[in-house]
Amino acid sequence: MMIFWMLLFLLGFGFPAIAEAAGDALAVVDGVAITSEEVEKPLASQLSKLEEQIYNLKRQKLDALINDKLLEKEAAKRKLTVPQLIDAEVTSKVTLVTEQEIEKFYQDNKAQIKSDDPQLREKIRAYLQNQKLAAKREEFLKSLRSQAKIVDNLKPPPIARVALSTEGAPVRGPADAPVTLVMFSDFECPFCKRTHPTINQLLERYAGKIKLVYRDLPLESIHPQARRAAEAARCANAQGKFWEYYDVLFTESPKLGSEDLKRYAVQIGIDPKKFDDCLSAGTYKEVVQKDADEAARLGINGTPAFFINGRPLTGAQPFEMFARVIDEELSQTTAMP
Repeated sequence: MMIFWMLLFLLGFGFPAIAEAAGDALAVVDGVAITSEEVEKPLASQLSKLEEQIYNLKRQKLDALINDKLLEKEAAKRKLTVPQLIDAEVTSKVTLVTEQEIEKFYQDNKAQIKSDDPQLREKIRAYLQNQKLAAKREEFLKSLRSQAKIVDNLKPPPIARVALSTEGAPVRGPADAPVTLVMFSDFECPFCKRTHPTINQLLERYAGKIKLVYRDLPLESIHPQARRAAEAARCANAQGKFWEYYDVLFTESPKLGSEDLKRYAVQIGIDPKKFDDCLSAGTYKEVVQKDADEAARLGINGTPAFFINGRPLTGAQPFEMFARVIDEELSQTTAMP
């Protein structure tokens, strides 16, 4: 057998090269190798998202465990339990929400709030109070971190950025903002609706530093009213009221029937005749489809999907996940000469 292989080699069949290719291959079909690169290159966007999601899960858990260790150590130092420590340094130092704060929140967000809720003010009060508690707890944990020696060995995956167009898309925020948040969304999607307050919170915290770009991805197979709602929002955009209409659609979703769409147009104060003519004519049908085609090219098959300066972030993520990536991008911008 050895003589046979030696003869093949001497005759120039090159079996060592074949063996090497087969060793690197994920599969070999009749002697033709299929390499890792061939498999991974077209899946680059999806694989990057998965790596980012795995890292985010690990980061979330690691940060929580670090915080727990810091709280336990500080509580033991003061001869307190952790709940007693939180009461002393967080709860007791948070001021109560005032009626003025509740009124301001209502006025700033009334387009998204059902004003007929009898418990509305108490719900706003509870929401704002929880925000204050969370902010004070974060402040206390930061002070503990600054005094501790923490060696963090969890490294993020290499940053993968996706090139995508924002031409013609509705934009909210300054044109020269250092961070661009592109959102592919569906007005009938419950997960998109769940993310809506988070996005507004991001725009408020990073005012002047972030711009939001909206792209349409109506998932018609499960959300039959989504495409028409997307076209309606573009018709509102033609009258300079996209973001007002966007807020109302997510607040009222899934009430997105034809009469609902017309009623919302009147509600935000645009010309109802122009709006009806625009929607009836399907003026923005191709524009919405162009966004959906772009999403397909990027391998996006669910909503919401986000790109922060080209970095993919998929699904209804918590505020902290967005904030972490945005803070990283802002720190890189600050570090650049």
